[in-house]
Amino acid sequence: MSGADTLQTFTIDLPDQDAALALAGAAEATLHRLEALTGVSLVLRGLSLRLRGRPSQLERASGLVELLRPIWQEGQPVTQVDVQTALAALDTGRGAEHQQLGQQVLAKSQTGRLLRPRTLKQKSYVEAIERHDLTLALGPAGTGKTFLATVQAVRMLQERRVERLILTRPAVEAGERLGFLPGDLQQKVDPYLRPLYDALHTLLGQERTAALLEKNVIEVAPLAYMRGRTLADAFVILDEAQNTTTAQMRMVLTRLGENSRMVVTGDPTQIDLPSGQLSGLIEAAQVLEGVEGVAICRLTAADVVRHPLVQRLVTAYAARDANRLAPAGTRRMDGSHANRRPSSSDEQR
Repeated sequence: MSGADTLQTFTIDLPDQDAALALAGAAEATLHRLEALTGVSLVLRGLSLRLRGRPSQLERASGLVELLRPIWQEGQPVTQVDVQTALAALDTGRGAEHQQLGQQVLAKSQTGRLLRPRTLKQKSYVEAIERHDLTLALGPAGTGKTFLATVQAVRMLQERRVERLILTRPAVEAGERLGFLPGDLQQKVDPYLRPLYDALHTLLGQERTAALLEKNVIEVAPLAYMRGRTLADAFVILDEAQNTTTAQMRMVLTRLGENSRMVVTGDPTQIDLPSGQLSGLIEAAQVLEGVEGVAICRLTAADVVRHPLVQRLVTAYAARDANRLAPAGTRRMDGSHANRRPSSSDEQR
């Protein structure tokens, strides 16, 4: 039997019981997942993790555990997303870059969870917000566009680098017609701004968020109420910007005042504007490319950090959309040809 086929053992010592529990996961689910992905047997005994497998497998598995060390060493739970992103970085030779993610703690949630960028593009996005006065973030659902922007906004507020936060989005319904909504202005727009509230509650808690809203340190308002204003000494987040018209986008971008920062987020695949109307976000990303002081970050399905299924859903829809745009003569994923002769039913459409 060659040396490459000989089973070998490698041991990793863990610092404390919290780290051991965090690495193992509930009912050792994380260890089982690591075994399935690497082909290595992992056995946790006390504060000693024993890995057994072929040399190439051991190298990959131990490298993966080490990439995850900044998470489990702090007693933080290791999620499926953490494992997948670390493995992808390891397999593409970007392990050293990925290791820096664990050292970049942005904030601590109200439940004690340490908040970090979880993919390399998320890291670049956070750094872009730090360095630029205007950042555009385009990407599918679940890539942390809004949440990371809110984390950075709260950080700058707490560090007194800005005096207030302004959160806004267009009040465009997602394919539904909700009809008349009762209540005052705040009650009417709150349903549209719920994702921003959720992020604030995670970072500040409901009571602290409510107090800052009452003092107008945090302002949440529909996009229409930005017209004519100069937003100085503020961190501005424009969310769901794919649903802005070109005129709305131009209006809000020119509101930026002295000592202010703005982040514009949106998903170009989820535009709810009337058919044929150009999204202000798509136009802005084209017009502002290369403009000094502006960063444009494009996140992908690989940066989805919600449930792992969301990443697969995004990928599946992207493949479907690519098939629709495929040139004549190319074969679709379902095996049909794009240049087939249209049927009478097609012609009627």
